[in-house]
Amino acid sequence: MLNNAMKNAGSQSRSFEFDRDTFAFANELAWEYRLDPQTGKMTSVFNQPVPEYIHRCFVLVRSARQFFYHARFDPAQPALESQQYRPLIREVVSRNPRHFSEESRRVVIPGYAGLRAFSQAQAAVLKANCGGAWQSYFLRSHWRMVLPVWRQHQENMARHLLKVFPLRVAPIAHIVRFPQLTINHGIVLFGFRETAETIQFQAYDPNIPAQPTELVYNRAQRTFFFPRNHYWAGGRVDVVEVYRGWFY
Repeated sequence: MLNNAMKNAGSQSRSFEFDRDTFAFANELAWEYRLDPQTGKMTSVFNQPVPEYIHRCFVLVRSARQFFYHARFDPAQPALESQQYRPLIREVVSRNPRHFSEESRRVVIPGYAGLRAFSQAQAAVLKANCGGAWQSYFLRSHWRMVLPVWRQHQENMARHLLKVFPLRVAPIAHIVRFPQLTINHGIVLFGFRETAETIQFQAYDPNIPAQPTELVYNRAQRTFFFPRNHYWAGGRVDVVEVYRGWFY
């Protein structure tokens, strides 16, 4: 059974829902990745023309949580003109991604039932105001990926993620394979299933907005695995929760 982060005293009062609380548009890729089915190796070529909306994976996962923590969507109100949403978006994304707002202090977004519907209709103004590509590079948490990641650390991280789900809804995971940098990416976790062998975390991947993905922790190997997709060959990743404190 999928366990969503549930209502808890002092925490966000509702669960994160993929079809409501994620962006409908993707973080685009500067490179086109091609998987060799014989060797399993991924090669890449530079996309031509270069997509306009690239290097925003951390911008999108951070912004998705900021809308979840700080906005209240009201579909009963009439929708605004696109540019009238600009100050509302900027107010939401200027707030702390680590702590949620009380209901009375949330920014009201009129005309839409959630972020997915809002981003389907208002993609341009959201892309222009959620943040620049530089914000995916200059993160306070990036210092951690250059240090060794031991299996004990990953076992502790898996336990930590299970503990924070009821308290910090929608934890954000930084997944990386340093020093290769074959993947350096952010995803939002919104639920999990446990078995004797694994913990299967349900996730929003801003590169693949059409459907949820999965981050799997193997208990015996004390290792996280991220599945094959159009930009990653699949396999082991190292995981750190980010946007959670002074150093992350």
